[in-house]
Amino acid sequence: MTKYIATLWPDRRTVWRWHFLAGLFCLPFVAFLSLTGAVYLFKPQIDAWIDWQYDHLPTALSPSPTGDVQAALSAVPQGAFLAYELPQTSHSAARVLVSKPDGEAVRVYVNRNTHTVLKIVMEEDRFERLVFRLHGQLLLGNVGSVIMEMVASWTIVLIVTGLLLWWPRHQYGLAGVVYLRLGIKGRIRWRDLHAVTGVWMSVFLVLFLVSGLPWSFVWGHALQSVENTAGRLTSVMDWEIGAVPAATVIAGHPVGQSKKQPVTAGMDMPAVSTPFPEENLLSSLDTVVQTARTLALPAPVIITMSGSVWTVRSDTQNRPLRESITVTSDGLMITRATFARKGLIDRIIGYGVAAHEGQLFGWVNQVINLVVATGLLVMSSAATILWLKRKPPGSLGAPPAAHSQKYGILGVAALVILGLLLPELGAAFLVLILANRVFAKLHPL
Repeated sequence: MTKYIATLWPDRRTVWRWHFLAGLFCLPFVAFLSLTGAVYLFKPQIDAWIDWQYDHLPTALSPSPTGDVQAALSAVPQGAFLAYELPQTSHSAARVLVSKPDGEAVRVYVNRNTHTVLKIVMEEDRFERLVFRLHGQLLLGNVGSVIMEMVASWTIVLIVTGLLLWWPRHQYGLAGVVYLRLGIKGRIRWRDLHAVTGVWMSVFLVLFLVSGLPWSFVWGHALQSVENTAGRLTSVMDWEIGAVPAATVIAGHPVGQSKKQPVTAGMDMPAVSTPFPEENLLSSLDTVVQTARTLALPAPVIITMSGSVWTVRSDTQNRPLRESITVTSDGLMITRATFARKGLIDRIIGYGVAAHEGQLFGWVNQVINLVVATGLLVMSSAATILWLKRKPPGSLGAPPAAHSQKYGILGVAALVILGLLLPELGAAFLVLILANRVFAKLHPL
């Protein structure tokens, strides 16, 4: 029976070695993601603080969105209209999104009483966009997205091996298993901080990793390919895959739709904004804004245009509350797309992303995510201290591979399944297997 179990499960030293090597690669990134993620959790509050002065202006007495847009376009040479963000209060400045000739998006703040430009900022240079790209792409674009996807993949290996090592063996009581042993100092204290905190955080971490995968470059495009070839699993991918320009996100096509493709406004496809070809179309914005105010959509509310049809949509981070309404230039509603009418995968990802960003159920969600981020920082720090205390000077301190190491049937099956579900992890497994074979031939035992 013992021999059967030994062939079914990987031996402990093998699990420990995989956990150590995965941790050495992942934990610095896990700590980094915890810090940047904790900042991004409070995006609404930080944005409100940064823009405080532009939301406490004198009351707009006779607002004219048309005048706001004209002032913004005059401030950006050769600029093209992208979107108008519905002011949240009567004291808020107008936010007009303008596209420069090079395709970069610019946010222009306009005083709604005097139509004077108060501030011009590149959309990609805004604090929340910087933190977003730092958190998911390391400010390296798609290269950074691929790196972070590899980190996410190996972090799942880290979690699985960590749970196997944590599983109690010949131990009675729950101390050091589900709660910390208080009053104990030295290595055991750091071990408890790492193991106990890690096991409580692992469930949340898996949810964070899985909900973030659709945004990554390789996995996101793989999901898009499945959607294109195997049927409509999603109604429209309204999340960003890899590095997507801010102008594309504002236009309502975060996956980066080609500009050559014709776009029509409808139930599933938000409209793409274009420059105003005629003055009378620009003047219709005032009417559309009046209609948008009656809809009472969660902020921020973005108004874009394609042809003679306008789209009013909510870009709230609480994605289940998002809606998109197409409106004529006369202010009449044509179609209304709600979250409930999206495809199943869209809804699952929407709930996951909203929870990931701490916006699904208000400040409680933010507090829970902050606790998780803090726990991950504690777990990563404790692991680093344990490693520094144990490793011999001048050595990496990796557990040596046993000559009789066993991966076990279930261990191999788990690696195969993970390799199939996570393409980058599967590729890494193949590279490691080939490297191990080459090393074994060059340095036979």
